[in-house]
Amino acid sequence: MYILGISAFYHDSSVTLLKDGKIIFALEEERFTRIKHDKSFPYQSIKYCLDKENININDISYIGYYEYPIIKFRRILSSYISNFPKGFNSFFQATPKWISENLWIKSIIKKNLDYSGKIVLCAHHTSHVASAYFPSPYQDSAILSMDGVGEWNTVALAHGNKNRINNIKNLNFPHSIGLLYSAFTYYCGFKVNSGEYKLMGLAPYGKPKYFSKILENLIDLKDDGSFKIDMSYFDYSLNINMLNEKFYQLFDKKNRNPESEISQFYMDIASSIQKVIELIIIKITKHLKEITQSKNLCISGGVGLNCVANYKILKENIFENIWVQPASGDSGGSLGSAMYVWYQHLKNDKEETKKFDFQQGSYLGSKYSNDEINIFISKNKIPFEKLDERSMNKKIAHLLDSKNVIGRFVGKMEFGPRALGNRSILANPLDKEIQQKLNIK
Repeated sequence: MYILGISAFYHDSSVTLLKDGKIIFALEEERFTRIKHDKSFPYQSIKYCLDKENININDISYIGYYEYPIIKFRRILSSYISNFPKGFNSFFQATPKWISENLWIKSIIKKNLDYSGKIVLCAHHTSHVASAYFPSPYQDSAILSMDGVGEWNTVALAHGNKNRINNIKNLNFPHSIGLLYSAFTYYCGFKVNSGEYKLMGLAPYGKPKYFSKILENLIDLKDDGSFKIDMSYFDYSLNINMLNEKFYQLFDKKNRNPESEISQFYMDIASSIQKVIELIIIKITKHLKEITQSKNLCISGGVGLNCVANYKILKENIFENIWVQPASGDSGGSLGSAMYVWYQHLKNDKEETKKFDFQQGSYLGSKYSNDEINIFISKNKIPFEKLDERSMNKKIAHLLDSKNVIGRFVGKMEFGPRALGNRSILANPLDKEIQQKLNIK
């Protein structure tokens, strides 16, 4: 049985193909279109899966989609109505696309793919928790999903046991750890839904001088990790600007202009908000441990990509084992929705595994044979040298030692935003100038 999972129309469009519950491919559309965070319908990813597996679309028994558009639209509509007339122009621009396209996802999938099979919609955070738990090696696990917002949920606490996931608690929009972090991403001059990793990388260069100010003014945090954000400082519920004048007055400075020099102030801001979200996440995970009494934890959702916060969970020894979904952002929604269909909708058993996980190290993307590569480089008259693996590794080591930069392309592409060696830029960190060289290249 083939199941296809789809994530599309917000950001990080992707596709996952399962065969009898096994992950065959998981692909992000941006890798084909070369548009970063591409949100378009993933035609090219779907075509690649079908062609490589030598099947057609109606060999697919079920298609899973990663959220409920109509519930999401109700939340957006509710936010605009409660803030009317503020944000009317933004609402006026967004509504036609929702009414003509996004609301009718089942019809869009059937029409775009000429598909006549069954389509199962899966709630956004259900997709996230399914992507975290079902590929993990555990038969019992606490599950934590955190992101900006799905339909309404921003944080989901769940418990996985064998082939079932039980939802325990949710936090709802506009109170969002993901959007709080994105607001500070914007404040520090980085792009929302793209530059959050830069904010995390900036944090160690500063000191958490504004940690108390954030906790005392912007967020009401409880011992169990639940929280409320003071929305009088933020405008993200209307999709206009992340912040407002009251926020700027609190910190006595406007947001940094993108690409301008980063002052110590913004480094300290980054350090402060990073420390705040670590505190929130530790409180949530301790509470989740109390509820589930599981020794294992699975993590997903965009905030799950904050590897520094994940390390803090590990350091606290709250759980014996932690498994983080490598594609924790919305791209992982296609995997979660497909696995939800296989395990929860169709009630298939979750098998025991002696391996680390069912995700094959996240090497789930496109692959090209030596013959295909040979045809391409010969046709385009690109000079090449063919080496066996041992000789190639020696040559790469020599080139790195000589301060060269290597582009490594081998085997299946990684699924998710982390370079794991198969599509990677390699450089020698002993070279003091290497960061500048990489940026110029």
